[in-house]
Order: sequence, then C-alpha cells, then structure tokens
Amino acid sequence: MIFRAIQDKFKVKSGLKYLEDELPKRKVPENRQKGIRSIACIVDMDHFPNAEKFNALKKEFGLPPNAIQIIGYRRGQDKNTPFSIQFYTDRDLGWNGSIENSHVAEFTSRDYDLLINYYAEDLLMLKLLTVKVNARLRVGFSGVANNINDLMFKTDLNDFTTFTSELKKYLRIFKEID
Repeated sequence: MIFRAIQDKFKVKSGLKYLEDELPKRKVPENRQKGIRSIACIVDMDHFPNAEKFNALKKEFGLPPNAIQIIGYRRGQDKNTPFSIQFYTDRDLGWNGSIENSHVAEFTSRDYDLLINYYAEDLLMLKLLTVKVNARLRVGFSGVANNINDLMFKTDLNDFTTFTSELKKYLRIFKEID
C-alpha cells in the first residue's frame, strides 16, 4: 500500500515534467485546410456528466455521424454506473506522462480540426490528454490551460447552450464554418 502511494507520487511528478516539456511544442496537423470536419471533446464528467450533449454539434455544424469523438475524465471509477461515453481515470496515469488506457490511445491516434477542452479545473490528467491530441484549433475555458488553448470562453461549465452559441459565433468569425 505504501509502495503504491510512493509510486503514484512519482508518476504525478513525471507527468508534470512531461507536461512542462511538451507545452512549448505545439502539435498541429500538417496540411490541414480551414473548415471543421472533425471534432474531439475532452470532458470532465465529474462536473459535466451530460457529455452526450456534444453529439448535438453534428447537427449544428452539419457533420457526418462519426465526426465527433468524445472522451470523458473521472477522478475515480464508478463500477456501478454505466456510461455511454468512454472515459479514463487517475488510475490510468503511467510513467513520463503516458495515459495507459485503450480508449485514450484510439482517441489520440487521429488528427482533428477542433479540440474542445470542456473542463474548468486545472487537472494534470486533463492537461496531459490535451497536449497529446493533434488538433488545428483548441477551445477551452478561461483560467484553465491558457497556454494550451487558442480560444477561451468565460462561461459556466453547465451553460452548454451559451458555450455552443459562442463557439459557433467565433468559428464563423474565423471563417471555419459557414
């Protein structure tokens, strides 16, 4: 038990070091044209359990059914509650900032036009996944991961309607959508 706690502490320290090294390096897919054709969403399911709401963006942006990939984060694993969204937990933290979860591996293997960081807390596991995703444009909330996101909104995490309308407005300004 004590060994596990010490090991977890060192994993967190190695994750922080990895994050510090990766933040200056920006992963942007090569040769991607303007326009939103694929969206990735990282959702803090402890504070916003309705991650399925992101599927409404398909209709909003006129995207095909498989254009949106959603992954959730939970601090602890609740084995009694079924979730329709794949998620990862603190237990998935590996050495050197790795996240040892098959859903995360699949999620990070693709290139995206837009990454939505839907979390309002500055947590290591959320930021680690954010830096691992290849996305041309990154959107999040102000005050959280300011050095990672390109566009930040100052809205309440539970006010999904306002977030969606503001996102749509700014994507039109950037000429990413019609």
